[in-house]
Amino acid sequence: MEEEYREKIEVELLLEAIYRMYGYDFRNYAYDSIRRRIRHGMRNIGVNNIAALIEQILHNSDKMQLMLPNLVVNVTEMFRDPSLFLAFREKVVPFLHTYPHIRIWHAGCSTGEEVLSMAILLQEEGLYDKARIYATDIDENVLEKAKSGIFPLQNMKAYTQNYIQSGGTGFFSDYYTVHYNAARFNPSLMKNIVFARHNLVTDQSFNEFNVIFCRNVMIYFDKNLQNRVHRLFHESLSMFGFLALGDRESIQFSGYEDCYESIDIKEKLYRKEK
Repeated sequence: MEEEYREKIEVELLLEAIYRMYGYDFRNYAYDSIRRRIRHGMRNIGVNNIAALIEQILHNSDKMQLMLPNLVVNVTEMFRDPSLFLAFREKVVPFLHTYPHIRIWHAGCSTGEEVLSMAILLQEEGLYDKARIYATDIDENVLEKAKSGIFPLQNMKAYTQNYIQSGGTGFFSDYYTVHYNAARFNPSLMKNIVFARHNLVTDQSFNEFNVIFCRNVMIYFDKNLQNRVHRLFHESLSMFGFLALGDRESIQFSGYEDCYESIDIKEKLYRKEK
């Protein structure tokens, strides 16, 4: 019991050091999850205890860059959860056709697969030219990967199946070219995408959006931090704007559930009504 208490103090000290030194705020992430990721990072960096990790982090920014991918979970794929994208086509796109301009925020975009999925969907629905997609993440390294539009060729088979199930109207292979073992997506899909670093924990709203996608990011936050992000999204959505959450997330008990109409309960797709 004493050892667990000591470890909890060390974890808190590490997260405070990271926040004060580098501005990354993981202090209100779910404890069990962040502890597992810290232990994984310790093995990668080659230290045996958290105290040694704190010393490395404080005195060597390169070590922080090695540690950051362990703290930020980057799990994504193109047209992930195809039924959500199908619901978006059927239940949200008709409303977007009535807008003169469309602003979409992908918060916690990781390496950009879902951002490109949205670009493809909008192009097929004749909406891309009047849309601007803002793709943000805390990790600048994954943002650089997202900007490249290059993904492993071996993933294309699974992505093609997702695309078909999501209601894709063309041939998925038309959207990329093959270079050795990589698939490079067409530059035309990137022209209306803005990639930027944004920390959901510490940063404020930066625009008003018609759609916000934030999927399976808040599951790593504690309740107070989840509520803060829900407030940020509510403030950032235009009236009658749409919010898409992950399959393990909800607006229930967020303090904002009365502000939304459920467009699709199963797909966690909501529309702001007050």
